[in-house]
Amino acid sequence: MLIAQTLKWHFKLSAHNPTGLQFQVEDGGSLAGSIEVPGDKSMSHRSVMFGSMANGITEVSGFLEGEDALHTLQAFEQMGVKIDQLGAGNLVIHGQGIKGLHAPKEPIYHGNAGTGMRLLAGVLAGLGLPAILTGDESLSGRPMGRIVDPLKLMGANITTADNGTPPLNLHGGKQLKAIEYTTPMASAQVKSCILLAGLHAQGHTVVHEPDITRDHTERMLRGFGVDVQTNGLTASIEGGQQLKATNLTVPGDISSAAFFLVGAAMIPGSVLTINNVGLNPSRRGVVDILRLMGANIEENNPRESGGELVADLKVTGTQLKGIDVPKELVSLAIDEFPALFVAAASAQGTTVVTGAEELRVKETDRIQVMADGLRLLGVDITDTPDGARIVGGAINGGTVDSCGDHRTAMSFAMAALIAKEPITVLDCDNVATSFPGFVSLASGAGLRVSESRPSG
Repeated sequence: MLIAQTLKWHFKLSAHNPTGLQFQVEDGGSLAGSIEVPGDKSMSHRSVMFGSMANGITEVSGFLEGEDALHTLQAFEQMGVKIDQLGAGNLVIHGQGIKGLHAPKEPIYHGNAGTGMRLLAGVLAGLGLPAILTGDESLSGRPMGRIVDPLKLMGANITTADNGTPPLNLHGGKQLKAIEYTTPMASAQVKSCILLAGLHAQGHTVVHEPDITRDHTERMLRGFGVDVQTNGLTASIEGGQQLKATNLTVPGDISSAAFFLVGAAMIPGSVLTINNVGLNPSRRGVVDILRLMGANIEENNPRESGGELVADLKVTGTQLKGIDVPKELVSLAIDEFPALFVAAASAQGTTVVTGAEELRVKETDRIQVMADGLRLLGVDITDTPDGARIVGGAINGGTVDSCGDHRTAMSFAMAALIAKEPITVLDCDNVATSFPGFVSLASGAGLRVSESRPSG
């Protein structure tokens, strides 16, 4: 499967001819000041899902008004939930419990949001509601067997395209039964899908994982009054529980903060504070990895919000050093590795990443996209099936293709800080899925970036 996926993305890279949004980034500079990144995307998805299933009115602040999270919001509106958008990330969700949800009359479109599709599949399967879930070209190529297999074991009638990719067709009408399941990969989306199906299944559902993954589902369900048990790498839930409305604040997304953490950490003279960043223990790997590389990152004003740890991060730039990334930190920073590849390119010495094969089945094959792009910029990088070997040193300017992946696009933009010449990043439209306003915020912090859309 991994080889086939890699070959698929090799072909896509060679056939790609982007004509959309481009970033033009001047070389050099530093980052400074005080910023706040958009709300956490993972938590934004879940806040809408759980508020919609709850009994009563849930108020959400800090909701990420990016395309991915908005697709989840629209999905629950299609299923009959009244959601008031009050601007500036504030929502009022008028939940009527699971009885207030009905089967959508039209297919639900998730755009680029794998989290939205996989978690919603668990919700719908548990409720026995029929639906068709679709997505854009990128999402339509992502593997869904990892959730379909356990859902079928629970009794769901669910099908995919012939190659195990979307659209997902949930035929509904069946009461699911609890299972005890060991996931073949470390994936919070898979774990969450099974737990959400188990929430409305008969019996006690148990999920075992091979490694630590983010636990936003478990934490937020508890905030909505659901008893979720966790013990090491095992999470379990009793079916038939009801959600109770609550109010919650979504902290800044550490995945979005990662670009600025890397940008400031690798440039001596940079002093940047990123306020209100979520530091969930299952998500903070990027901070710990950068510190192992010698980064100076302070955690100030630590506090708790909605069951999540939050702090203000002050980054003082320095010369980073190459490391062998500890395998136990890989799953805690899986979405941040495109940015960490750039940090490695700036470091003295060699950085080795292993155990990160999950990067090959994200919005793109992120190992391949980052390796090909950094290689074009003169970086000595060797990609491997589960990671990369990156030798830090001089980086040139040039034109690189993000292949429509928001995280690779923003990572390449930050690479201009250590480049000798300007960098142009192609195919950046999907940055809006997770980080609306990236160019404006980055410009204010000192990155000399602009955007354009070529005519024709």
